[in-house]
Amino acid sequence: MKKPIGIFDSGVGGLTVYKAIRRSFPEEDLIYFGDTARVPYGPKSPNTIIEYSVQNARFLLQQGIKALIVACNTSSSVALPYLKELTDIPIIGVIEPGSEAAVKSTKNKRIGIIGTEGTVRSEAYSKAIKLRLPEAVVFSTACPLFVPIVEEGWQDHKIALQVVEEYLSPMLDKKIDTLVLGCTHYPLLSHVIQKYVGDDVCLVDSADAISEYLKNILPSEYDGILGTDKFFVSDNEAKFAVIASRILDSNLNTLKRVRLFESWFID
Repeated sequence: MKKPIGIFDSGVGGLTVYKAIRRSFPEEDLIYFGDTARVPYGPKSPNTIIEYSVQNARFLLQQGIKALIVACNTSSSVALPYLKELTDIPIIGVIEPGSEAAVKSTKNKRIGIIGTEGTVRSEAYSKAIKLRLPEAVVFSTACPLFVPIVEEGWQDHKIALQVVEEYLSPMLDKKIDTLVLGCTHYPLLSHVIQKYVGDDVCLVDSADAISEYLKNILPSEYDGILGTDKFFVSDNEAKFAVIASRILDSNLNTLKRVRLFESWFID
């Protein structure tokens, strides 16, 4: 029996990862969980992020998945070691693929990272990039307003450009040539970000990077039979469906709300 691939994120942003994986693996069954009741994860403490991530992972493991994609950068930067203790199946976060792509992209070795407060605080991207390119100069900044802008569907609103300018002006002064979109929500603002930073700065989309990374573990064996899709959220199905339809250019047919009761604590 074919087992599905599980994907989780704090909200709708992980749909950019889902979309990239669906494009590369049309034959695979995919299950997506968005923790919309508790978004955003970025400002929360590491203990809380780990607790939420473990709950999300265990829900997907109960669905019999064969691989787990942690589409949330904040969870990937903080909770991945704890998630790998839960199961022997492959667990893939977005930090490693995104860092590899950044190192391949940069010419002047000056790399910018934008992400949630939790991701930036963890320094996960900086450490992963310097491990691959020790001479790299990495600049990081948190952009906490990007997630609510996307969650509200305001990507094309004038406020989006104003916020992008406010956050990224100091980053451009650093003469970066590569900018990692260190949150799966951020690719939904890529058109605004690219317009502001200019064509000389390469944007690294973690969604595309993780899809390429996954090919090394699950090579595509497309046999003409399309895989199935299931979507779950922890709250506000209607709002999720509206935003998802914009991201995916199609309506969701299998969206359900689930409640996660389990508590998990760190000693």
